[in-house]
Amino acid sequence: MQHRALDSSLHGKPHRPSIAVAMLYSVYQTSDDLMAPVRLFADAARALLQGPWEQWSRQLMGRHALASLEMIARFRLTHHRPAYDVGSVVVGNEEIAVSEEAALITPFGTLLHFKKDVEQVQPRVLLVAPMSGHFATLLRNTVKTLLPEHDVYITDWHNARDVSLADGRFGFDEYVEHLILFLEKIGPGAHIVAVCQPCVQALVAAAVMAEEDHPTLPRSMTLMAGPIDTRVAPTKVNELAKQKPIDWFERNLISRVPWRYNGAGRRVYPGFVQLIAFMSMNLDRHVKAHQDLYHQLVAGDIDKASAAKSFYDEYFAVLDLPAEFYLETVQMIFQDHLLPRGELRWRNRRVDPGAIRKTALFTVEGERDDICAVGQTVAAQDLCKNLRPYRKRHHMQPGVGHYGVFSGRKWETQIYPLLRNVVLASEV
Repeated sequence: MQHRALDSSLHGKPHRPSIAVAMLYSVYQTSDDLMAPVRLFADAARALLQGPWEQWSRQLMGRHALASLEMIARFRLTHHRPAYDVGSVVVGNEEIAVSEEAALITPFGTLLHFKKDVEQVQPRVLLVAPMSGHFATLLRNTVKTLLPEHDVYITDWHNARDVSLADGRFGFDEYVEHLILFLEKIGPGAHIVAVCQPCVQALVAAAVMAEEDHPTLPRSMTLMAGPIDTRVAPTKVNELAKQKPIDWFERNLISRVPWRYNGAGRRVYPGFVQLIAFMSMNLDRHVKAHQDLYHQLVAGDIDKASAAKSFYDEYFAVLDLPAEFYLETVQMIFQDHLLPRGELRWRNRRVDPGAIRKTALFTVEGERDDICAVGQTVAAQDLCKNLRPYRKRHHMQPGVGHYGVFSGRKWETQIYPLLRNVVLASEV
């Protein structure tokens, strides 16, 4: 089954965007450039208040001034991957150094290995990060939790604005192809853990590999808070995706990378647009968080202020998505629901999750998830109809939203132990 919107806009002649949208990225970049001197001034003024004028900065008015300048200096987005900051991990009773090693690099992503020097052989896990406007470092806590007992690899996706046009397209098919390529590099007997958006691609990769009896078929597959079937309990995100035809998304949300970057001319869904969309869903919460941060800075509450700053440093680090991947994801997953309807094709071949017979399946959902509602991920259990019951497991975590499924205390203490057990049981 071919998709006319995809064929006409993504594989052939793209729709012509409005002039405003065509200039969107340039307008954003220009305003960011104009703000740069303001941020520099704020940093210089802060240095004075923390140096020669330190006595005045300790007074109430000075603390307000210092807090205001810091808020101004922080008023920006970044477009480079933050550090994972995983220097070591405790294995047993011993602290072991962790080094980051690129196991495989393509123009669009790196298979990053968190290498440890340990004697025991640990289960190898491919952690599949979403390509949804943020870098894979959003899964930092997931990585840190897995590391003591697993040999962890992650899909470290590159910012599309830094990928040359000469490197070609990157769409849904290419994403799945990368997962298969990465599993081949890791070798037989690995496990795959997908978080959010790529649960669909992970399931497709496993189905394709199962049908081929691929030697590096994963032993287990964990799908966490992913949109397997968004017809179930549609969220605000799902409804927004269905309100407009796919050509509206292309005309209004796709822009070209400015000429100053390596990906000049590449059509992308800009990360700053996705960030605005995310923030608009809970705008009051983000405004309050920044108000609280200001008051914490004034009060000198360093610990709380540091936690808030760390969160927003990560949140405001944005990644541009290749236009093909974004548009195909919206249409195939959120509008046409091709996977649960049995109509999804990869490289022009029908994808059959029923081919999965050996890979254990574990699905996880969060009770309060307002991005991927309860019922959307567990739908994978029915699609994998030929898996024996003892190879299937589902967990709905009470009291957590979307991010709580893979980050935070309940992930560490309640969800992770179940995932670990699934992996260990599949090692036999």
